[in-house]
Amino acid sequence: MNPIPDFESGERWLVESCLKERYGKIVATQAADVELQLAPGDAQLTACPTLYWEERGAAFVVVKAGEGRWRGMFFYPAEPDCEQYGAGRSEYDDLAECVIALLRAQADHEKQRLGVGSGKTALDLARGKEAP
Repeated sequence: MNPIPDFESGERWLVESCLKERYGKIVATQAADVELQLAPGDAQLTACPTLYWEERGAAFVVVKAGEGRWRGMFFYPAEPDCEQYGAGRSEYDDLAECVIALLRAQADHEKQRLGVGSGKTALDLARGKEAP
């Protein structure tokens, strides 16, 4: 089996552009490798190129699982159990869709962790009030 090629410069640019749009600033990504079981039942782990970044207390990875195959997850390194959360699907065929789904899933999770419900304003949160 051929090794999975590293992220191309255009792929990395796309990820970093999504991050700049989401956070309003440049967010540095780090190249890494992870070993994954690419298909259910595979006994073999495959080294996959990965982009890693941290922002707002969360750590993110986007994994290149093959040509046109992407996986994303996030976790909170400061939490003792370090539970991992996905982006909604196990795999994407579009890198932008994978990154956007990952960022949305984490934003939704962050709101839930902070107890932000529909209808709450910043003033409500500061006062500890529930939404009407």
